Amino acid sequence: MAIEKFQKLVSSVVPLPIENVDTDQIIPARFLKAVERKGFGDNLFRDWRYKKDGSPNPDFVMNNARFSGKILVAGKNFGSGSSREHAAWAVYDAGFRVVVSSFFADIFKSNVLNNGLLPVQVSDQFLAEIFATVEADPKAQFEVDLIGQTIVNLKTNSTENFEINAYKKECLLNGYDDIDYLISLKAEIAAFEKA
Repeated sequence: MAIEKFQKLVSSVVPLPIENVDTDQIIPARFLKAVERKGFGDNLFRDWRYKKDGSPNPDFVMNNARFSGKILVAGKNFGSGSSREHAAWAVYDAGFRVVVSSFFADIFKSNVLNNGLLPVQVSDQFLAEIFATVEADPKAQFEVDLIGQTIVNLKTNSTENFEINAYKKECLLNGYDDIDYLISLKAEIAAFEKA
């Protein structure tokens, strides 16, 4: 699967200040029947986003016109639970390119990286600052710079660095999935075989 190249993103955010969000809350199991990666965004946070009758829940952040953007900011421990890759597909398909939290479940973090999303893990203090900034100004902008591995609150100019595996960083910067990465090394592989 080809993914979008990612270097830098400036965007407002969608705040989800809920801790311990598991993959079944991200995309309920009853929506895992599709065989293509498309359409999962419609059911992202389905049981919170919609009422039982299918109408939008006006109290859920994604249904609030005050909030928009390509950055999802979640509470601590985002993506725990089952290892379903569909959770990453749903977040990506809903239009997000970055997910920010103070802790990610390891398998979820790996899945989002494999599907073109950047997980940005920040300190509890920086996360609290993001939520406070967005509460005061829903249109506040944040800059995520993959090359410099920084996230900047453009309202306060606070900056925090984040870690990312060097291999996954290269894949995101170049828009590679694992196969694309191997193809990019074709000349080196051929030279190694010759030697």
